Amino acid sequence: MKSKYNIVTKCISLIIIASAALTISGCKTEEDSKKTNASAETKVSENSQKTESSITTSSATESSEENNSKIPKEWQDEGIFSDYYDKAYDKMKKMSLYEKVGQMLMVRCPEADADEIAKDYHLGGYVLFGRDFIGKTKDEVIDNNNTYIKSPEIPMVISVDEEGGTVSRISGNKRLTDQDFKSPRELFDEGGMEAIEADALRKAQLLSDLKINVNLAPVCDISTGTSNYMYDRSLGQNAEVTSIFAASVTKISQENGVSATLKHFPGYGNNTDTHTGIAVDKRTYETFLNNDFKPFESGINAGAHMVLVSHNVVECMDKENPASLSEKVHKILREKLKFSGIIITDDLSMDAISKSSDGTSAEVRAVLAGNDMLCVTEYDNAYNNIIDAVHTGKLETDLIDRAVMRILAWKYAKGMIK
Repeated sequence: MKSKYNIVTKCISLIIIASAALTISGCKTEEDSKKTNASAETKVSENSQKTESSITTSSATESSEENNSKIPKEWQDEGIFSDYYDKAYDKMKKMSLYEKVGQMLMVRCPEADADEIAKDYHLGGYVLFGRDFIGKTKDEVIDNNNTYIKSPEIPMVISVDEEGGTVSRISGNKRLTDQDFKSPRELFDEGGMEAIEADALRKAQLLSDLKINVNLAPVCDISTGTSNYMYDRSLGQNAEVTSIFAASVTKISQENGVSATLKHFPGYGNNTDTHTGIAVDKRTYETFLNNDFKPFESGINAGAHMVLVSHNVVECMDKENPASLSEKVHKILREKLKFSGIIITDDLSMDAISKSSDGTSAEVRAVLAGNDMLCVTEYDNAYNNIIDAVHTGKLETDLIDRAVMRILAWKYAKGMIK
């Protein structure tokens, strides 16, 4: 307004001076005076329009900058799904708390009414186990999975633990594949990395055909002692070879539409089974830096979409909490290893978690620690515990919003959301 006022004032002054000059000299006619006044008014109008245009342009620029910075600065990165953050953020902001909490749950597929449950709880994904494949034909499995995927408003991911060897959910059904998936150790002993890669391709193609788009594998743990719990499931080689394995399986899997999941961060080592109790890891941080982290770093550099965190209490990182519920461990994964994808817990129904309770539900502790998705069996308890924690102020919605933005960006990247 000041700019307009100054322009008008100057122009009026010019008119007055011009008129005075006419009166004194007597050289100008009345008609010339009118022309002079009209010219001055035109200049005022033109300058006013320029000023209005400048204000409008400035406002448009500010509006554009506001739109570009709508995602909180601390959420922005150059991660593997960052191209889809804008779409994901917009979609997340339109969702209810109930819809967002559902997205964070990766649920063991219920035996009955799985499609209705997925819809009612807005679930983010299902984990399939052996019982979900027993006696079924390929077409039946595909039909079931397609129904699950489409049941919620936002399509679900369908996952499975298809490591091979002792953890193989599919290959026990000869209607689905005529050849069992061997463990990484068996494959490597028989044919080295070439056998590993051929198996990874066959596995990814089968999963993709069955409409399974996440494999909770590969196992990136370094375990060389025959008495170790993780020995049979690991590659059984040193950090360097295991790193090549992790990157190769990740690339092949994801090139065929199946997200890879590096597990069990920060590295299982020679610890006991967390399905049945608490496992405490007393190794030094240098051991993890020089060995256990390396396969995870390699898989992350290969673009792995997910990392699964173990329930081991790793004392050099956090003496008080299982890794899956430890903010310190998650900070290492995000900041030290630069992982920008989906962090998921191991199954929160395991004894290692129930025996480490501090009075706060495991699901709430998992969200507070920094997990994006929670692997659960009791989906109704998990769902209600998180929602109650938000309503009582124990849990801030920002933590949920950021996790859901990342999950949605992942689903956009996979082409699941249009």
